[in-house]
Amino acid sequence: MDIHKGESIDIMNTPNEITDTYVPLPTGFRAAGIHVGVKPPPTRDMALIVSDTDAAMAGTFTRNKVTAAPVKLCRERLLTGMGRAIVMNSGIANACTGQAGLAAARRMAAVTARALDVPEERVYVCSTGSIGKPMPIEIIEQGIPALVAAAAQDRGFEAALAMMTTDTRPKYVSTSLMVDGKGVTLTGLAKGAGMIEPNMATMLCYLMTDACVDADALQTCLRDGVNQSFNRVSVDGDQSTNDTVLFMANGLAKNTMLNPNHPDWAGFCAAVNAVTLELALKIAKDGEGATRFVTVLVKGAANDQEADIAARAVANSMLVKTSWAGSRVNWGRVMDALGYSGVRMDETQVDIFYGDVQAVRDGAASGVCAADIEAVALRDEFLLTIDLHQDAGEARVYTCNFTEEYVRINV
Repeated sequence: MDIHKGESIDIMNTPNEITDTYVPLPTGFRAAGIHVGVKPPPTRDMALIVSDTDAAMAGTFTRNKVTAAPVKLCRERLLTGMGRAIVMNSGIANACTGQAGLAAARRMAAVTARALDVPEERVYVCSTGSIGKPMPIEIIEQGIPALVAAAAQDRGFEAALAMMTTDTRPKYVSTSLMVDGKGVTLTGLAKGAGMIEPNMATMLCYLMTDACVDADALQTCLRDGVNQSFNRVSVDGDQSTNDTVLFMANGLAKNTMLNPNHPDWAGFCAAVNAVTLELALKIAKDGEGATRFVTVLVKGAANDQEADIAARAVANSMLVKTSWAGSRVNWGRVMDALGYSGVRMDETQVDIFYGDVQAVRDGAASGVCAADIEAVALRDEFLLTIDLHQDAGEARVYTCNFTEEYVRINV
């Protein structure tokens, strides 16, 4: 499985300095990303993904009880299990906007459907940005014809750019695999940098494949993929109102329909897991103001659920995350977070490792030179391993440090 991950780039660079801007799209998919006026020019602020034929559709959404109008609309349309297009805007979330917001989401879909000449119920809508502001629906409507006209097979990168809010770089991954001896492409575009908490985040993700997949099986595959990727990312512990992952499979690869009984099903799901995990890691590494990416691994817990609880307690602790922004290691804050997490543990049995360097043995300082521990903790990326020595439970959460820049971005 050959994965095209995209190059980590700084969007402030000039176009000549951006060397990897090609996003391979599956057969029968087109994309676009343009400026229409939701944001100040020349920033791209609307994106479109369209399949040339009806596609099986799957989706997962925020667990927040306050949900944006586009989430409500997408949940409603997902009941059909079919789709043709996704239209989205960045800059305004269309959340907490009442009936006017829901009407605006429906108008976005309707205008897009007319421009594409497809049924309105096949068009899904997403928004991301500031909560509570009214949608500039007239500006959006005026821009949709140009957005549709710009859609092309080689415009995935522009769509990824248009999805961004506080992201510092576009996020995209593509891979290819064989199904029934036929080449299949799987591509994902995502955005997310702040309001990121496991159980979906303030993120949007669009997955596309030309594989033929049963709609119910596609939903199961997506849910499993999200659980091991986007549901394991934390930047700041805040869940959003707009989190959406949509997956389109248009079948143009002409394979026999994939489902759990197909011999290539496991390989297809593995590819989905690889793509979603890579996108999730890109989100964690691009956390608002973040300078370090940290994988928190808890093992030896009473069960997997308790390992998950403990890992999230550490990954979401502001004291732990701010300690990672400094030059000193403060493993005591990790111990504190474990203690209040509520999981079964005996502090005298806890071991903590920064990379391969053991900082804590049996709940106390290991005696290792502090400089050796700090050398790991000062890396751009490191693994924090916590062994509770209770049983075989294990879980990972991907997170980042917390710096002053996060506050500047969000004031």
